[in-house]
Amino acid sequence: MENSLLILLQLLLAHIITDFVVQPTKWVQDKKRKKAKSVYLYLHSAIAGFLTLLFLARIEYWFVGIFIAVTHFFIDLWKLQFSRDSFKIFIADQILHLFAILLAWFYITDNFWNIIPFLSNALESQAILSILIGYLFIIFPAGFLIGKATSRWQTEVKYDLKKNSLDAAGRYIGIFERILVLTFILTGNFSAIGFLIAAKSILRFSDKSETGARKQTEYVLIGTLMSFTITILIGLLIRHIMFQ
Repeated sequence: MENSLLILLQLLLAHIITDFVVQPTKWVQDKKRKKAKSVYLYLHSAIAGFLTLLFLARIEYWFVGIFIAVTHFFIDLWKLQFSRDSFKIFIADQILHLFAILLAWFYITDNFWNIIPFLSNALESQAILSILIGYLFIIFPAGFLIGKATSRWQTEVKYDLKKNSLDAAGRYIGIFERILVLTFILTGNFSAIGFLIAAKSILRFSDKSETGARKQTEYVLIGTLMSFTITILIGLLIRHIMFQ
């Protein structure tokens, strides 16, 4: 198990250094301009393969280095077809790289045949299923539930929120705060929830001098308290399922 995890860490380290440490901005710009004709695309892919082999430190894995180099090339070439390097494209690009790394890891450690039994065991585990459902619930349905519950006040503060807030910022703040709260509960760090509430209060309510600020504050506070309440209840329920 230790050697298997070590190999995965070596593969991930090679990728991180390749994509984020030794790739100058000049290379990125040249790749965007010339795409498949850019010499830096080939050089960058070769570095990915070389560092993979270097960190694995075993010459018999030369074919793994070639596999990483080739997949890195085609994944990056796919990414370059988009005129705008958006967040979604970046995430998709990294997921594809991670998938290639996992394939290489499964091959080296001969774990292909363990994938289906692992997934089967995970789907039969009450703890894993409850945790998965819990995170999915607080990320997606909980946000819609809070939005519906606070819809009666949205028209009163809609203009102020649009004028003084980033677009959809409140929704993303809510998602991340619920993820943090649920994580704190599942790991037994209940006191950290208090620090999160205090930090959010300072950041969100530090400047309320404008007209209508009281309504905006009350609206955000209602949403925040609902968000924390739902997440805490979900977290306690999951802990009950995990430890029963």
